[in-house]
Amino acid sequence: MKKVFVLDTNVLLHDPSAMMRFEDNEVVLPITLIEELDRFKKQPEATGRNARYVSRTLDELRQRGAIIQGIPLDNGGTLRVALCHRDTLQQLPPELEGDQGDNAILAVAMELKQQCRCPVAVISKDTNLRIKADALGLVAQDYETDKIDIQDLYTGSRDVMVTAEAMEQLFKQGHLGLDLPLFPNQAITLVDQTQPAHTALGWVEGRQGKVIPLSKLSAVGVSRIQPRNREQRFALELLLQDSISLVTLVGKAGTGKTLLAIAAGVQKVGAEHVYSRLLIARPIVPLGRDIGYLPGDITDKLTPWMQPLYDNFDLIFATQETRGRPEHWRRGHEDMMDQGLLQIEPLTYIRGRTIPKQFLIVDEAQNLTPHEVKTILTRAGEHTKIVLTGDPDQIDNPYVDASSNGLTYVVERFKEEALAGHITLYKGERSELAERAALLL
Repeated sequence: MKKVFVLDTNVLLHDPSAMMRFEDNEVVLPITLIEELDRFKKQPEATGRNARYVSRTLDELRQRGAIIQGIPLDNGGTLRVALCHRDTLQQLPPELEGDQGDNAILAVAMELKQQCRCPVAVISKDTNLRIKADALGLVAQDYETDKIDIQDLYTGSRDVMVTAEAMEQLFKQGHLGLDLPLFPNQAITLVDQTQPAHTALGWVEGRQGKVIPLSKLSAVGVSRIQPRNREQRFALELLLQDSISLVTLVGKAGTGKTLLAIAAGVQKVGAEHVYSRLLIARPIVPLGRDIGYLPGDITDKLTPWMQPLYDNFDLIFATQETRGRPEHWRRGHEDMMDQGLLQIEPLTYIRGRTIPKQFLIVDEAQNLTPHEVKTILTRAGEHTKIVLTGDPDQIDNPYVDASSNGLTYVVERFKEEALAGHITLYKGERSELAERAALLL
């Protein structure tokens, strides 16, 4: 039996292609949604782009016929715009009187439920709207096409019990075959069956299915940064492997995600010259209340947003140790910028670019939607490596959550790809205070 799905505006702002993802069912857009798209279309960055994309798509679809009657879609379903009638609005409880956007959406859904004999569901990412719909006897659902179960998120690592002979073979022959289902570039901890304290670290090389030992650099570190735990070693291994074009690092605050990524980027660009430039970008999403426009040129405006990156460069280049002599002091990133080896910018300017032979780090990627991450990954040119870092528990973007953000979406979608690798970092190494705060608060 076909179903009717009534979409909220925030669903299309989150995924502008959402109206095409309901198979052979009927998708209904309340007329108030069109009004709200008109208000959002002038906003900057993703929200405005998505609103404009939806408007253009609807304008193309209406060329096929009367959109108020229903337009056939390529997937076998139909799409139509529904009017909100005054008499239906008056049937809402007194607390929901008025033709505000949410109330108009609920009124359209109620009218459709009364008219048709098929199931009707309201699809919204607004928790309160779903609660109101349920109170009115309507079926309400979150938009979950791109949702990932955060509890079952791929960690990128695995412990495997083996014999002592197998561990010896790993280091003597340089590889070890395991008769187990393993993902490409998965981090492996081999545990001695007879002595569990005896372990060895390796990783699955591409699709060959063979486990090889970690490189020496992953143990001694690069750019004055040494790994402090097992997961950091795994992360550094993935970051230093040129055959891996996409690396995702997930972990709570203080686990070293950004620092390791920058240290590897400095090594690959400045020391090994594998890539022509280290490019670092992060979404400009404020924590807490926004302080408004900032004075100065583009550098002055970006400094507050990019300060966490600058702090990491100070640690890598030890420039904090020379602040007592102002005449000799420079920020750690300034020399690389002067040589054209480093560029730091907001993600606002990455759309439409082609980025060849660069080491691209996207920090705070948990604030991106799956559509935005797709835009970033499709910017990669030949011989470019992209690193996405973030913490799904620290999201400031109101349009995504721990299960629907672009970072976790990429982790799950790319876990079987030979050109991608992932590691979840658990232990905080910033300081004892930072670790306790992350655990207790």
